[in-house]
Amino acid sequence: MRTVFRASLRTHARRYVAASIAVIASVAFIVVVGVLAAGAKSGLVDGTGSPYRNADHVVSPAVWPGSQMDLDEVIAFTERHGENAAAIGRGSLPAHLDGRPLSRILVAPIARSPEQRWQELVTGRFPATEGEAVLHNWFAQAQKIAVGDRIRIGEGASATDVEVVGVVESPAAGAMASAYVTWPQYVQWRDHPLHLGSVAVRGDIVGPLPDGAKVQSPEEFATEREAKMHDAVDTWSLMPLLFAAIAVVVSVLVIANTFSILFAQRMRDFALLRCVGATRRQVVGSVRREAAAVGVLASLIGVLVGVGLGYGLIALINAVVPTARSGIVNTRSPVMSAIAPEPAAFWPWLLGGFAVGVVVTLVAAWLPTRRVVRMSPLAALRVGGSTDAALDARTATGRTRLALAALGLVAGPVLLGTAMAQDNTGLMLAGGAAVAAGVLLVGPMLVPRLIRIAGAPLGPAGRLATANAVRNPRRTAATTASVLVCVTLTTAVLTGSATMRAASDAERGVEHPIDVALTSPEAPLGTDLLDRVRRTPGVEQAMPVDGAVARVSGLDDPIPVLAAPAAAQVARDGGAFARVAPGEVRIDPNSLTDNPSSDPIDFGGGDEVTVRVGDREARLRVVVGVRSTHELHEASGWGPAGVVAPETLAQLTDSPQPQAIWVRATTGADALQLVGALDELAGPVGAEVDDQLQARAAEDRTLGNLTLSVLGLLAISVAIAVIGIANTLGLSVLERAREHAMLRALGLTRRQLRRMLAAEAALLSVVATGLGTVIGVGFGWVGYETFVERARGEVPLQVPWLQLGAVVLLAALAGLLAGVLPARRAARVTPAAGLSLD
Repeated sequence: MRTVFRASLRTHARRYVAASIAVIASVAFIVVVGVLAAGAKSGLVDGTGSPYRNADHVVSPAVWPGSQMDLDEVIAFTERHGENAAAIGRGSLPAHLDGRPLSRILVAPIARSPEQRWQELVTGRFPATEGEAVLHNWFAQAQKIAVGDRIRIGEGASATDVEVVGVVESPAAGAMASAYVTWPQYVQWRDHPLHLGSVAVRGDIVGPLPDGAKVQSPEEFATEREAKMHDAVDTWSLMPLLFAAIAVVVSVLVIANTFSILFAQRMRDFALLRCVGATRRQVVGSVRREAAAVGVLASLIGVLVGVGLGYGLIALINAVVPTARSGIVNTRSPVMSAIAPEPAAFWPWLLGGFAVGVVVTLVAAWLPTRRVVRMSPLAALRVGGSTDAALDARTATGRTRLALAALGLVAGPVLLGTAMAQDNTGLMLAGGAAVAAGVLLVGPMLVPRLIRIAGAPLGPAGRLATANAVRNPRRTAATTASVLVCVTLTTAVLTGSATMRAASDAERGVEHPIDVALTSPEAPLGTDLLDRVRRTPGVEQAMPVDGAVARVSGLDDPIPVLAAPAAAQVARDGGAFARVAPGEVRIDPNSLTDNPSSDPIDFGGGDEVTVRVGDREARLRVVVGVRSTHELHEASGWGPAGVVAPETLAQLTDSPQPQAIWVRATTGADALQLVGALDELAGPVGAEVDDQLQARAAEDRTLGNLTLSVLGLLAISVAIAVIGIANTLGLSVLERAREHAMLRALGLTRRQLRRMLAAEAALLSVVATGLGTVIGVGFGWVGYETFVERARGEVPLQVPWLQLGAVVLLAALAGLLAGVLPARRAARVTPAAGLSLD
């Protein structure tokens, strides 16, 4: 049998190329997922964890979000460790340039040890003493500040003139600031509201931790923060496993179908071996050794291809996708991490991909082999072709298959309905798997009928293609199953991401209703400023907001109180945040926490404060959150001002003046340029600029990048499925060579033959895509009911019909492309040569 084994590999090498391509694509997909996942996780540490990259420990609040460490204790802890500790945090301070007031800027400390400095120097040098600072590149460009200029930071006794000695970039969006100063300089401003959220420590921890703190490794810290930002799910751990599972399922379907066709075509060879004395065991052993050889060689090639594609995709993503280096400053959005160009610790994926390729090949070859050798040699010699048959409900196998399919199609929807009612993720996954299994089991009955319906309007070549496509129902169902799985997942992801984007937009509209606010804490804003703001590129609408400068108990500095009954013109929430009941004042907690006081306001809301304008005053209740249809949201973004009802403002003053300008940006406006331009307009008149536009842009990029990553991985799955269609057609061309020759002899032209095979591929692809789209939209709706409504509230299900139409069109084109080579190969064979084939 060794001779037979070697001869079979030589004789059928061309046919095994098809199976090898399927294995290579599957293994490469798994390795690509591993490389991208490792790169993304390394990039997470390089981005979110860049301030901690050379640390041994990270000290942070024990509960995050939800608690913070005492500032004095963090300062004492940091100073106790000297150069081995770098505190990470920011403070919002007033600043002036050549006497011109700037908006309040974010100031952060820079590590004393060069090894712990995570900022990347663009020009100049790092600060060495007090009175020196480096600026973030974006802030320096926006304010036209160069190395050597001096700016004044702080106010009162702590105001300090600092010299700009360098310009830096920041890879960590969550820790970016406008200016970075030395640690001793930073703590001198402790009478201003400073924040220190964590401490990176090299070496051993000395002394007690700050109260309410915990210690983690840098990797654990970065992973936990990213997990919390994604609803406590470690995205980079779960997503690779999900797509690896998809790859395995699709691979098994494609490889099993390929081997099934291969072995069916070799039925006479197996029968002859049995007739000359080979036992079933010997035949099965020889074939499985062939499968093992193909699996090992193809898996090795797949690993190499996967590594190359993985590194290539990392380079492409880093080249075209915006990262934290986009200059987004002053944002509270999730961190946007680049993918590390040299991912670490992805070798388990290499071993796993190789093992999966070999095991899947052996498993995929097992069932077709058993089916072939189960027939007697004489029967196999008479049949000499495919053993596939339609699903017959009269046989025991058919009845079992139909019973299991019915169970899945009945139990699946029940589980899905229960999951939607109880918001149960486990039941949702179980129900989805049951429905998918039921559809796959009933495929040999369902898919041929759908193909007949789809092929009915076609001409003679189309009718021949339809007949060929439904001739072997099991093979047809297996071929379309891989495409069906991929399209179902793609459609569900598209539907889910569209709904999540709509839900996120609605929620962000409540949380950040104003894109950009220009607020004057003193003098009213003139109409000339309003005109210049409206003429600024990127401004869709700008409205003046009347108010008056007031003294508020609990705040040291005066703030404007504003009334904006027409805020719906510019607000993303339709003006809900500005609709305040008489006797209430709504406060932006993120801006007013910068106003120190010995008797601070409870920013959870509920405190009563005295608001005084001139000799008039009112006792008002503080409200912070804005209630949507789902929950209470913390709204911010209109600057250091209180929002009151028009009746309340009339009670405080008879002559309100424009104290703020609220801006709504055009769709797709460049956030950096727009905010920089408005900042230039606001500075000379003493107005402060608060923008949520950059946070919105960062969140849009984060969601967009996640969606693109998912769709990119699913696209690779679809490519594997299309390879399956090409394999089926290519092997069918070999199997039906005499039939094609007969058709040519009866008058079918080469063009008609190519058209017939192209139509067959397109039918397989379109039917699988259409069925997958319907099921995928259903799964998307289930996910919406289970996840989105629970997390985001009442948001309508968004079905991206245009994108789904593009998926169907692309699938049809992919099917046509899959049939090109087999059609050309079949058309090249002359009728005489084809009729002489056995």
